[in-house]
Amino acid sequence: MLARSSTSRAVAVATGTASRLAPPSIQLRRLATEVPSKDEDASSSSSSSSSPSQPLPAHSAVPLSRLEALRARLASDSPTSLDLISPSSRISMGRTSDARLPAHLRTKIPTGSNFTKIKKDVRSLGLATVCEEARCPNIGECWGGEKGTSTATIMLMGDTCTRACRFCSVKTSRAPTPVDPHEPENVSEAISRWGLGYIVLTSVDRDDMPDGGSQHIASTISRIKSKSPSTLVEALVPDFQGKKHDIERVAKSGLDVFAHNIETVESTTPSVRDRRAGYRQTLEVLRFAKEVRPSLITKTSIMLGCGEEDGEVEQTLQDLRAHGVDVVTLGQYMRPTKRHMKVSAYVDPAKFKHWEERAKELGFLYVASGPLVRSSYRAGEYFIENVIKKRRSEGTNAPHLGSEPSTASRSTSSQPSF
Repeated sequence: MLARSSTSRAVAVATGTASRLAPPSIQLRRLATEVPSKDEDASSSSSSSSSPSQPLPAHSAVPLSRLEALRARLASDSPTSLDLISPSSRISMGRTSDARLPAHLRTKIPTGSNFTKIKKDVRSLGLATVCEEARCPNIGECWGGEKGTSTATIMLMGDTCTRACRFCSVKTSRAPTPVDPHEPENVSEAISRWGLGYIVLTSVDRDDMPDGGSQHIASTISRIKSKSPSTLVEALVPDFQGKKHDIERVAKSGLDVFAHNIETVESTTPSVRDRRAGYRQTLEVLRFAKEVRPSLITKTSIMLGCGEEDGEVEQTLQDLRAHGVDVVTLGQYMRPTKRHMKVSAYVDPAKFKHWEERAKELGFLYVASGPLVRSSYRAGEYFIENVIKKRRSEGTNAPHLGSEPSTASRSTSSQPSF
């Protein structure tokens, strides 16, 4: 008798547990079918009252009244809260307070055999590219171009930076992993595979290294030149904390174009760049690189849409020319993630055209200005490549400032097509 009672109790507990674990819709269906109707409740109640041996539990009236209320609601045709929602109403999701991306800043999803090949080479050689790390919108155009013109901007010294600029999506850390000693060889191998006449290198800041990584960058450039002597090399380098011997080491490594970005105007520099990067320090780095090697082409880039005023952009262009900078690019800042600083304004393409013309008036060797232009922009590379080759054929080293780019170069630099 005791065993039977224990078994019944166990079955009841298990049944109750399974019932509680069932989805709400199934529980409601069970409740509606298993509990007796109102007439059955009345007959059951009268029979129970005539039988004193089976008294009705005091708490059974509570669930019974709830069930009756539920039945009444289901039987009525009155609209529920869901029925009152207008079909045309929508739930706003995401960053609804941010301005929508203009049509001229939208690009296609990158595809193609050349895109796949470059991606495979980058992965197999363990290289990092700024195209991926900085989420460049031009990756489809650069990686997916025709054979011999498709290229990737290789990022040296890993994918983690010691600085944390508010606009940049590259990972940051105070102590990144050590640099790969085989990277110079791997980079030169990748470039020889692609067979390019012009290659762009960039790098993260490595303030954790005594020389800021200058020796590693110089070794990579030297290795490229020894393996592909005809390849022209542009390097977008750190400021090396303004240390002149490190700047000189890179400038004299065989480099053809020395690039270091000023990023924004002086007033917004503290809120846009890392505190260790300075507007005046950038100008001095560019000036000193030209001083130690006058034949070197110097290059920088400005982002618009960071809260700058037109007068400040004008002043920045004048400052750059006063420090001997040859090439400048201007592009639209685009917020990579919601953790980064917001876009203050999406600048109209006509404004970019205005700054292109103004920069030419100031005497820059080459100007690329457009919403999707980035510091390593292919149209600019073609023009600079032709300039360098022309100088070599003429045996001249001095930069021909104020030279006009070809019509084709002008049209592609100001408004790239995708």
